[in-house]
Amino acid sequence: MLSTPEAGAQPQHDLFEQEAAALERALRVRDNATLAAADYRAALGDLALHFERLMRESRRLIRRSDREERELNVLNSELHRLASQLEYKARHDSLTGALNRGAIFERAGRLLECCPLALVVLDIDCFKSINDAHGHPAGDAVICEVVNRLRQSVPVGAEIGRVGGEEFSILLPCASLEAALQRAEAMRQAIASRPFDCLPGRVVTASFGVSTTPQHGSFGDAYARADEAMFEAKRGGRNQVRAAAAALQG
Repeated sequence: MLSTPEAGAQPQHDLFEQEAAALERALRVRDNATLAAADYRAALGDLALHFERLMRESRRLIRRSDREERELNVLNSELHRLASQLEYKARHDSLTGALNRGAIFERAGRLLECCPLALVVLDIDCFKSINDAHGHPAGDAVICEVVNRLRQSVPVGAEIGRVGGEEFSILLPCASLEAALQRAEAMRQAIASRPFDCLPGRVVTASFGVSTTPQHGSFGDAYARADEAMFEAKRGGRNQVRAAAAALQG
């Protein structure tokens, strides 16, 4: 049984309806041996005319398809660029470019799955007085300069994170406590060794706490111990490095 179109359905338009009709006429002429030569030439001319139109339309569609493909490639590249930017912004501090708190904690957890980890926590000394005396733009400049000096003094493979306003964490994979303390002392000297350009004539210092954690250990515990050691450095006069007590015992 023949199917009938549904009520209200729009008839489908055949893009090659005219060409199909021309081809059908040419086939009828071909199969009719009684026609004159003029009829054959007319059918052939009609077929050639429609073939030329078909070629023009095909070329136009190909050019349009190529253009749209190029545009899609450009849009796809832009989408990947924006996605990369969003991922970067989600993981990095907007002021310094260091890892943010969430990203540094995540990175530490992943490192502890495969190796022991040393953690250095530092806090800029008397930072509130810098903001009060020179303004928040100067305070931001100090934070950026601290990160720049840290980058120049940490080893390859270390990770720097900004975990608070003026507090930072540095991950040192596979480092022993002694090596981490030496590295923290190098960071302290890099910050305190010369005045900051944004604060003419003023030296900035920081206090440091260091802890170590075995593979599969708790980073939360490591952070708490390093943070307490950093506060001991503050209480002991600032601008110094202290090791976490639990790390000293083991």
